Amino acid sequence: MSTGWIIALIVIVAAVVIVAAAVTGLRARGGGRTGGAALRRRFGPEYDRAVARHDGDAKAAERELAGRLERHGDLREQPLEPERRQQFEARWAAAQERFVDSPRDAVTEADRLLAEVAGARGFPDGGQYEEQLAALSVHHARHVNGYRRVHRIAHTQLGGTHEERAAEAREGGAATEEMREAMVEARALFEDLIAPTRQDRHTTQTTHTTDRTAGRDTGDRRAPAHAGGRAHLPWAFGRRHESHPKGS
Repeated sequence: MSTGWIIALIVIVAAVVIVAAAVTGLRARGGGRTGGAALRRRFGPEYDRAVARHDGDAKAAERELAGRLERHGDLREQPLEPERRQQFEARWAAAQERFVDSPRDAVTEADRLLAEVAGARGFPDGGQYEEQLAALSVHHARHVNGYRRVHRIAHTQLGGTHEERAAEAREGGAATEEMREAMVEARALFEDLIAPTRQDRHTTQTTHTTDRTAGRDTGDRRAPAHAGGRAHLPWAFGRRHESHPKGS
């Protein structure tokens, strides 16, 4: 073999080694972002729920969570117009009030409303519930389980016969408490979703400044609900709901 061929072979081998080392380094850095410890920090309680769904198989759970992160990690939430935010807030308050007389209808409305708000924020459409839930878990992992709970309740069929519905009503104390807890947990996600983002605040400030310059101060004069700028939505009922009909 000529000297030229030997030199060419050495160069090729060296190039292969360099490329392999670079690929290994990239994988190692990627693992730092999506490894078990990083996923546990990012997903919090959602990490534990994923492990439980996989019967304790942490590796399988981590593959699932890493897949969610890969699909939805780059999603940027879209701003909400102030008027639309107020509409969503009014609908949630109405659902809370409705809970007193019709818990299941209130939970169904909460499920529907969360899907709409998430869609308005730029998450996958509510018609793709599983994918919407996955995307929400990436960006709102601490509260996403509330959506899961109200969705499950909203899509659980009531007893078919009159006798079955009557039995459910008689034994409905525990079920109603579960619905109340689901609504409370879902409300935390709702408040996260309607909370003004940095882009919302910038847009509102720009609009407000423009209106003032034109001689029209149309800014929202209401006092902020609290320092974080998130709406405070009062709960419309007590800790336990009595299932007795009115007037009994």
